[in-house]
Amino acid sequence: MLKEGQVFYADWECPQGFCNEAWKAIYQYVFTLAHGGCKDELFYYGDWIRKPGVAICSCNDGLRPVIFKIEAPKDNNK
Repeated sequence: MLKEGQVFYADWECPQGFCNEAWKAIYQYVFTLAHGGCKDELFYYGDWIRKPGVAICSCNDGLRPVIFKIEAPKDNNK
């Protein structure tokens, strides 16, 4: 069970202790940010996230939704 405020570090593989179903819903954003995508651009066409290198996503569980803030690594020289 995920808890509010937990922090996970990931690249392409689901982090240990992370919900597999939630990972399926967000891994594209994690991979993109981990590999320098949207470093200087905004996700979502600049509608409501105005900080480059950040994505807000949710899992697909409609009864117990969890919202995730995904941030690019500070040093993104990969």
